Amino acid sequence: MGDNMNIKTRVARIEDAQALLDIYSYYIKNTAITFEYEVPSLEAFSDRIRGTLVNYPYYVAEVDGTIAGYIYAGRFSPRAAYDWVAETSIYIHKDYHRLGLGRLLYQKIEETLKAQNITNLYAGIADPLEDKDEYLTKNSELFHAAIGYKTIAFFQKCGNKFGRWYNLIYMEKIIDEHRCPPEAFIPFSKLV
Repeated sequence: MGDNMNIKTRVARIEDAQALLDIYSYYIKNTAITFEYEVPSLEAFSDRIRGTLVNYPYYVAEVDGTIAGYIYAGRFSPRAAYDWVAETSIYIHKDYHRLGLGRLLYQKIEETLKAQNITNLYAGIADPLEDKDEYLTKNSELFHAAIGYKTIAFFQKCGNKFGRWYNLIYMEKIIDEHRCPPEAFIPFSKLV
């Protein structure tokens, strides 16, 4: 982590919405990391945060008091049999890469999700068709592999952004035992 920097994580608050949206907006406008085309309104983005915090964790990373990244989890599928799996998303401000924020945020969210009785984590990651693409690198895939995720699914040319096609991969990490019967999912709002 950066020398002499004060880095900490905490639960996201609705008041953080503008700072988080500013981080996310860059990725919408300039990359194919997200397949979203339009920047959501502040109200819509605030609703996303509020909705997530009912059942799943949503954390921010601060560097010297400035929000520099965030991570959240969500339901993988509405079917009851999927109660023990979650999908994760992470975004780091473009000026705060390579400080260890991604690892720090993932450690925090994995600890929480395990306490909620989640066993499997999934990350959907855009994948470029070419090795060199001005809108997308393989950095997210490489990062997730470095923290223990394995590629389990490949969707060919399923997203179109900036006039070109992109693949989607799903990576998985098992964070807890698969007990039978499994312990009940505990909503995040019941933990905090």
